[in-house]
Amino acid sequence: MDLRKRTQWFLLTVPVLGWLFLSDVAVTASEWPMFRGGPEQLGVAVGPLPPKLSLAWSFETGGPVKSSAAIADGKVFIGSDDGHLYALDLKTGVKIWSFQTADTVEAPPMYLDGKIVVGSRDGFLYCLDARQGTRIWKFETQNMVLGSANWVHAPDRSRKCIVFGSYDRKLYCLRFETGEVLWQYGTENYINGSPAVSGDRIAVGGCDARIYLLSALEGKELAVFDTQSYIAASMAFDGSRAYIGNYGNAFYCVDVLKNETVWKYSLRNFPYFSSAAVTKDRVVFGGRDRMLHCVRRDNGEALWTFRTRGKVDSSPVICGEEVVVGSEDGRLYRLRLSDGSQVESYEIGEDIVSSPAVAQGCVAIGADDGRVYLFGPKPQ
Repeated sequence: MDLRKRTQWFLLTVPVLGWLFLSDVAVTASEWPMFRGGPEQLGVAVGPLPPKLSLAWSFETGGPVKSSAAIADGKVFIGSDDGHLYALDLKTGVKIWSFQTADTVEAPPMYLDGKIVVGSRDGFLYCLDARQGTRIWKFETQNMVLGSANWVHAPDRSRKCIVFGSYDRKLYCLRFETGEVLWQYGTENYINGSPAVSGDRIAVGGCDARIYLLSALEGKELAVFDTQSYIAASMAFDGSRAYIGNYGNAFYCVDVLKNETVWKYSLRNFPYFSSAAVTKDRVVFGGRDRMLHCVRRDNGEALWTFRTRGKVDSSPVICGEEVVVGSEDGRLYRLRLSDGSQVESYEIGEDIVSSPAVAQGCVAIGADDGRVYLFGPKPQ
């Protein structure tokens, strides 16, 4: 049976309305402007989803879609291993424009003030006009850029700056308007994930096994914490505590201000690549043990696990009382946050490494079959 004619699946209404404030930026239910939803990368959606969702459209690219989407300005922005960044109409899935780079686009794009900022495996960070897809500037690093960019206010708050990591072992801060380097910070190995920003601090993990806390204004090192195994995931950061897993089969909550472990979770001998979703009392993250894990935020005590049939590198999104996440078993899952029980799943059929983007009652996600999928309200 054709995928678009398969059984519809359902999501419960999310009892959250209004605004969510992260790092001085208001994230609304109408947008998911960057990886994990906002600068702190907490992975929590805002606004209700309809009681029933169905496949609204799918769009075929020329390669696997490992990038995660941004949703803004009525568009879905997402990269593909075919080397393009795509802007798709949110309602119809029709391509509005595409921008070609010299290699795969695995990095999630970021929408900011009418512009798109995205990295490529070709070693460049690009800034594009979000309406037309034309290049405004590009910045060259010495290796590939696989993580999402983030942003922070300049000291006088008159302008914004872009922060991102590269496989050239550096974290960069650029002037948003021009791409000019403001500062750079060197680490001991690749930076695969995305830096998280809270206020005037940046937290980022590296393949040198370390969590770095830096001043966002000048790139000054404030603290370094060693997790003993390399980190490929992106950070969730609430301003004082960083949440991240490593390849040493451990997931950490670190008080970066005190430079000490708050708790450490290790259930089985499998790495953690998925980034965490963090609420006021829970932390949810995927593992290469084929499980989604939920623990208490205060002490890391296990609350529940949910087993899939493939690795869970996809990063979960919390929508009210539910969790949405993809798995390399080719399914998109909807679970209850309270106990991890399955509400429903939707079978795409190919590996899902991409993470969900949730906005306007819709869920956008990519898959290794080369398609971008959008699940929206069931037509009346």
